[in-house]
Amino acid sequence: MVDVYLYDTTLRDGSQSEGISFSVEDKLKIAARLDEFGMHYIEGGWPGSNPKDVAFFERAKKIQFKRAKLAAFGSTMKKGGKPEDDANLQALVDAGTPVVTLVGKSWDLHALKVLETTLEENLAMISKSVAYMKACGKEVVYDAEHFFDGYKANPEYAVKTLRAAADAGADVLVLCETNGGALPWEVQEIVETVKEQFSTAIGIHTHDDAGCGVANSLAAIRAGAVHVQGTVNGIGERVGNANLCTIIPDLQLKMKKVCISADNLFSLTDLSYFVSEIANLPHNRQLPYVGSSAFAHKGGIHVAAVLKVESSYQHVDPALVGNNRRTVISELSGRGNILDKSREYGLDVSSDQARDVLNQIKELESQGFTFEGAEASVSMLIQRMSPNYRPPFELIDFMVVIENRQGRGLFSEAMVKMRIGDKILHTAAEGNGPVSALDAALRKALLDVYPYLADVRLDDYKVRILNSEKGSDATVRVLIDTKNTTHSWSTVGASTNIIEASWLALIDSLEYALLHEARKRAAEKELAKEN
Repeated sequence: MVDVYLYDTTLRDGSQSEGISFSVEDKLKIAARLDEFGMHYIEGGWPGSNPKDVAFFERAKKIQFKRAKLAAFGSTMKKGGKPEDDANLQALVDAGTPVVTLVGKSWDLHALKVLETTLEENLAMISKSVAYMKACGKEVVYDAEHFFDGYKANPEYAVKTLRAAADAGADVLVLCETNGGALPWEVQEIVETVKEQFSTAIGIHTHDDAGCGVANSLAAIRAGAVHVQGTVNGIGERVGNANLCTIIPDLQLKMKKVCISADNLFSLTDLSYFVSEIANLPHNRQLPYVGSSAFAHKGGIHVAAVLKVESSYQHVDPALVGNNRRTVISELSGRGNILDKSREYGLDVSSDQARDVLNQIKELESQGFTFEGAEASVSMLIQRMSPNYRPPFELIDFMVVIENRQGRGLFSEAMVKMRIGDKILHTAAEGNGPVSALDAALRKALLDVYPYLADVRLDDYKVRILNSEKGSDATVRVLIDTKNTTHSWSTVGASTNIIEASWLALIDSLEYALLHEARKRAAEKELAKEN
């Protein structure tokens, strides 16, 4: 049994977000993932508006969705015509979807000033369009655009627009809070009033311009709505749509409204990251439920409490939405942060060692380091504190040369001397910059001994000036993101010399890669012995 039906409009409303442009392939991938997740409705786009959406619906005809119903979106017919002659309505029919979503005007201001028609003609446009789509065998979702503003301005007329759609056979009447400016108690009161006047199912579609998109959706459902529209991660026009990644667990875990299976809810965080990746956006770490910071604990008092009773600082179990509890390391940490992080890394650290690591972190952060986003550097600090730790390589010295050669321009070369076991290696390499040259020289020395470093690559490099008032003497912080085929990690370095800061982060990154691979191989050997 489903209490609330989920209608995803990521592929249409979400694509209207500034900086997002989905290709046809992108949209097909996201649609498949939404179907796998268990979304009830997937709005594919507006086939009458652009060739890309036409192509999407043409290719989608060949896809057999397992759970979801695909919807094509478009507006009601133009004034003065017939539905069978309306190009927009015909594009919706040609899309071949089982569901059609029609948007019509509920605000008299829009009917009179935007459509430039009469109030009576607007009602006829709604009625004829819905009736035509029903005659074509479609399930019809009617989106009452600007309904809440329209209701505030002229409640009698706003309700008449809904009546026109309901009497023509609309399957659900979606009240759209299009401008995103309403407050939850307004939404709840209006939905309750409308619900009493209709037997047709009521839905809700909100935007987040006043920061109330999710709250307004929940208020509408509390008032009787059984259909909710939104986007993954809340992407959308202006500041965005209501975020389904927040609405779904709020409904399921807080309001006890069934909208999806528990197994599918577990994949919510993966869905959130997937859409961010396809949209080529950095994932918002502070998203409720699915962000990497959603269950991250930084303050020492907080961590100490969570280690005793997880619910003391967590409103739900992160595993329910496929997320994880994290301990963040910084100068605000206590020993509990270090001990918890050590267990996460599989390291056996005493309370005294944790204290020493914590003191070192606090000292380094006062010098410009930051360890919140550089957990691999934290891992290396902890491991290097162990009296039994033996580094996989040891730097003896390095030199970087930057020249401007005639006919070649700027040229960078790095020379590195290091010890690996009993061997002394001296290598040199060129790069398109000093950090690139250092990275290349390091790898050249290490690859013969550690060939699996060939799969490790620098993924991102960030530089921040910490005290710009000191000019060229300012402290520089460097954050390096590194990844291989299965894993990614971040490291940090800080210095008044950008080369040294980069070197420190680079050494941490490669040393972490080697130790992570060594632990992985040791675990595989143990597993092989057991089998």
